[in-house]
Amino acid sequence: MTAPDVRLRPASADDRDFFARVYAAGRAEELAPVPFSPAEKEAFLAQQFAAQSVHSSRHYGDASYDVILVEGEPAGRLIVHRTPEHILIVDIALLPEYRGRGIGTSLLLPILEEGNAADAAVQIHVEHSNPALRLYERLGFAPIGDDGIYLTMERPPSS
Repeated sequence: MTAPDVRLRPASADDRDFFARVYAAGRAEELAPVPFSPAEKEAFLAQQFAAQSVHSSRHYGDASYDVILVEGEPAGRLIVHRTPEHILIVDIALLPEYRGRGIGTSLLLPILEEGNAADAAVQIHVEHSNPALRLYERLGFAPIGDDGIYLTMERPPSS
């Protein structure tokens, strides 16, 4: 099996609906048991996505916002905020049909190399129940904080 062609393209305002779809797909399993109607779930997810977008633009306005393309098709989003001290992966999310295919690894390895070159740690926040937690551990991330919902994980630069 050959690895898929994975590329990034800078996001634009035209990608907002796609990013909302990626966000909703990432919350689908969590919301499955909630006794909301489909319309209520859609409204809830739209409100949550809007709040997340406002938070990201306020706190990470100068981050890189990219659409993940797999074989030329939009497959997810990647938001990375860089400071001299660290590189923060604000969000890495793939639509369900693209998960488990090595795409996350292919996106993270260049970021880790960038951290090594800049002598900067790479950080990410991840929910305790997120299956990607195993990937982050495999790539050398270790917990440095826990707020009860999210682990803050860090991978120090390699010398």
